[in-house]
Amino acid sequence: MPNFKILSTSLVAIGLSLATGCTPASRQNQNTSEAPPVTGKPVQATNSPSPSVSPTVSPTTPGQNNLSSSDRQFINEAAQGGLAEVQLGQLASQRAGNNAVKEFGQRMVTDHTQVNNQLKQLATQKGVTLPTTLDSKNQQLKQRLSRLSGANFDREYMNQMVQDHQKDVSAFQTEAQQGQDPDVKAFAAQALPTLQEHLQQARSIVNAGTSTTTPTPTTTPTSTTTPTPTTTP
Repeated sequence: MPNFKILSTSLVAIGLSLATGCTPASRQNQNTSEAPPVTGKPVQATNSPSPSVSPTVSPTTPGQNNLSSSDRQFINEAAQGGLAEVQLGQLASQRAGNNAVKEFGQRMVTDHTQVNNQLKQLATQKGVTLPTTLDSKNQQLKQRLSRLSGANFDREYMNQMVQDHQKDVSAFQTEAQQGQDPDVKAFAAQALPTLQEHLQQARSIVNAGTSTTTPTPTTTPTSTTTPTPTTTP
């Protein structure tokens, strides 16, 4: 009997130990199965870059228009050429020897003064400062013509006018067709017919010949005959 009690007590102790040892494991397994599996490295929170904000462009205001280099160059050259045409035209009305040349010079003053005023308004709108004095090339031309008068002046002045207006017509045609600023293109197209008329008139005066050269009177030398001496027998 004592041995049976001891055996029963041992069996009960073993059963309790087995029961208590299995319970934490099962709970641990349940906790493990319920927890979500963690794979890889933990993801670190990254701050997404804020979207870049493009700078706002302020609208173009009059006087601050950014012209292309070609349009700006055209305006400056047209202003310089127009300034020269007016001053040389004034010189022609004073020193020309032929009435056709004088009238042409006066027309240069009238027409180019009007074109120059239109160009000044355009330049103010576009923020371009125009030249107010002749450049070295036109100043030298004016000085050279100032030393001439009459037929010599007519010839030099009109030949120069043909050359200048050929360049002007070409430059204004190019700007009217290929210019980038619409206002500058419109100015060139508007002034072009007047320049073409100037070129045609200058060529007509040069081709006429009488306005650029004064014919020198030709004198026919009189031939004198020496009388043959007569001999008396």
